[in-house]
Amino acid sequence: SDILMSFWSHVLNALLALIHILTDRLLEFALGWYLGPFKRVPGPPSLDQQVLLSKSAVELAQLIRERKTRSYDIVKAYCERIESVNRDLNAVVDGPFPEALDQAREIDRKLSKKEYSDEDFRRQPFLGVPFTTKDSTAVAGKLHTLGLLSRKSERSSTDAECVRLMKESGAIIIATSNVPEVNKWIESRNMLIGGTNNPYDLRRSVGGSSGGEAALIAACCTGFGLGTDIGGSIRIPAFNCGVFGHKPTAGAVNMAGCTFRTGKEKETMVCAGPMSRFGRDLLPMMQVLVEPSLKSKLKLDEQVDLKRLRYFYVASNGMAQCNPVNRETERVMYKIRKHFESVGGKEVRHANIPNTKLTGKMWRYWMTQEPANFNLLLGNGAELNPFVELFKKILGQSDYSMAAIYGLIDSVLPKESERLMREATTKCKKALEELLGDDGVLFYHSSPRTAPFHFYPLVKFNDFAYFSLFNVLRLPATQVPMGLDSKGVPLGIQVVANANNDRLCLAVAEELERTFGGWVPPFPLKQ
Repeated sequence: SDILMSFWSHVLNALLALIHILTDRLLEFALGWYLGPFKRVPGPPSLDQQVLLSKSAVELAQLIRERKTRSYDIVKAYCERIESVNRDLNAVVDGPFPEALDQAREIDRKLSKKEYSDEDFRRQPFLGVPFTTKDSTAVAGKLHTLGLLSRKSERSSTDAECVRLMKESGAIIIATSNVPEVNKWIESRNMLIGGTNNPYDLRRSVGGSSGGEAALIAACCTGFGLGTDIGGSIRIPAFNCGVFGHKPTAGAVNMAGCTFRTGKEKETMVCAGPMSRFGRDLLPMMQVLVEPSLKSKLKLDEQVDLKRLRYFYVASNGMAQCNPVNRETERVMYKIRKHFESVGGKEVRHANIPNTKLTGKMWRYWMTQEPANFNLLLGNGAELNPFVELFKKILGQSDYSMAAIYGLIDSVLPKESERLMREATTKCKKALEELLGDDGVLFYHSSPRTAPFHFYPLVKFNDFAYFSLFNVLRLPATQVPMGLDSKGVPLGIQVVANANNDRLCLAVAEELERTFGGWVPPFPLKQ
């Protein structure tokens, strides 16, 4: 009977995989036809502009400090780039800000008069470098809509803590970027400004919720960006748009001012973190953002010896609701394993982590334990009726996207079992903690496939469970770009470590960047 059970289990799994593959192909065909011909973001108009705009934040800061390039010229170039390509991307909510040029001019004036001391340069590692952040993260005096029509004119009176810290590091905010309503979807579309387009193929999704951010970074419209992540919201867009993004250990960065958080919330999956075209930018950005009380725990200044680390991988999360991992994605994992076997001189071992097949359910349960009420956030303080909103949507009268209405409907569906989900989470977390210790790194697929066409997630959305597992477990995870697939869409991998071992993720991310090339521009390079 056991043999028979095993046989039917294999048959069922094969059937499910076939259904996934067929629906995936059907959606790709139908949406590809509906959305029209392939088009990507154009490159900068000149070689000089291309060279300047595609530098890392760390390089830009050095050029400004050494007075080889003026901050004004850098900020102006990024603002002009936004003006020229935002028609294609539809990623900006507010900006570019004209006062950014005044701030840059003042920095250049002080530099020319040698008014900055070495101590000033140490305290301001990103002096004069332009950055952006998502609309849901407060920027003083700027639009703070959360993608809601009811907030279309709302402005924030203060900076979110992460924005304040970035400004204190000398960086200049030049724009805010698009998000799904109240950040709760895996595409960046709302009824306020519409959907954001992927620079590599304008018909494809940028992911969510930091989707506008990832699009601007990939298309060279900003020096770097800040994202937030409750279920993959930094890493999904970073993956879809081929850039680096780091979700820190839970609690490592103060969340005050991000989606109305106070920063005093004890139990939450949400984190703010850095996003950039370059892996080498992430560590200095983290050094700016991390809570002072946690700096000694995170040991970000400590050197990491890659030869002494232990490496593990997972081939699939085993969730029946997810697409099967495709060939090109499997190939990425194979190349990474082979490389780190040569680095460490030992096998990259397959890890059997319990309950990953319950990731979707675990994340859904933990979302009900969050201090934020997403239904009230969506209604801007008013309770919404999902069925009334659905009826209004059918009539074309709703203020909300279909994705937001999905979220409302989900809130009235039967809840997950608290006991089972807490037990499953504890077992999964304990197994991973014991496996990784303080010298272990896990390679985990970003997604079974690359960025889908717009609207695809309205039919198939469970693939994001590959990201949300590490929100549930409160662990640090870095999203690393790994070249392009046969369609010219970014591939990637997640690098995961135990709590407070963010430096391991970041060191491995930099090694992957050195070895496999990191970010690939979404436009043809001028020679």
